Amino acid sequence: MADSKPAPGGKSEINLMAFSSDQALEYLERAQQQERLAHAYLISGPPGSGKSALAANLAAALNGSTPENVLQGRAPDVFLTEPASRSRRIVVDQIRGLERALQMRNSGGRKKIAIIRDAERMQPQAANAFLKTLEEPPENSLLLLLSGLPEALPDTIVSRCLTLVLQAASEAEATAEENELLRLLCAAAEEESAGVARAYRVSQGIHRLLDSVRDQIRSEHAAALKTEEQRYRQTTDGAWLDEREEYYKALTESTYRERRSRLLETLFLWWADVLRASVNVPRRSIETCAGATAALAKRLRTTDVLKRIHRLEEMRDQLNTTAQEALVIEVACLRVFG
Repeated sequence: MADSKPAPGGKSEINLMAFSSDQALEYLERAQQQERLAHAYLISGPPGSGKSALAANLAAALNGSTPENVLQGRAPDVFLTEPASRSRRIVVDQIRGLERALQMRNSGGRKKIAIIRDAERMQPQAANAFLKTLEEPPENSLLLLLSGLPEALPDTIVSRCLTLVLQAASEAEATAEENELLRLLCAAAEEESAGVARAYRVSQGIHRLLDSVRDQIRSEHAAALKTEEQRYRQTTDGAWLDEREEYYKALTESTYRERRSRLLETLFLWWADVLRASVNVPRRSIETCAGATAALAKRLRTTDVLKRIHRLEEMRDQLNTTAQEALVIEVACLRVFG
């Protein structure tokens, strides 16, 4: 399934065929039937590739439950672990709790299955603790690590798992603002030296894109509200209009957050390609920017790239709070591009 060889920089260069989620499930179920199921799998893939669904379907099939129960933490002998601390990291106490659960006697001959979402967000101490479980897995256990950025995991963990790469369910066409963001990032990558001026240009560029997105959404929803008002003005009272205004106000905010999230995901994919170039992994999420991300990778140490990705994660988490959007983005850009 995997062809791997040592590569410069301490990472392994892995050439893997990408599966659909259904194909990967068939492969794993066939391995189970033939008693060739490994004790640990690293399931990676971009957003929308079905990593959680694959793990849930496999765990449900093995333990006679349902995928819904698995994802809701109600399936017997299935243990979910994901970032839950204030810092949105997987901390060592979570891993130790998982280890204790896996050491318990299973019931009814079922496997003890651990599913770790966003495995790349394990803190170093947590990763070191989990390594011991990988080296000496409990009897009749199955460890499933899910990651959108497996290159950020320690080699010691990756090397002890069989890797399954999932392909995106569908390739959505990039929006105008996503393409503009990529042009902005490629231009920034061409600058030889980092600095406040470059960080400021990236920050201002992201602000302009987000302002454009918000204005577009507001305009579309205002037009929809006006159409409804003209159609129903004579048949309803004023209270109805107030309700519709509140509805479109909430819809505008929800749609904006969704579009913002997609734009930020493009930013993550771009830096993930920088990391892949840094550790000599050939796969790229954004082929059109391969030259720019490779050029930037040559000027940064792998540890520096990882720090920048962690800063982006912090930014994403803060944007889901009541923190001021403009300030959060500006601080993050200073840390990532400065």
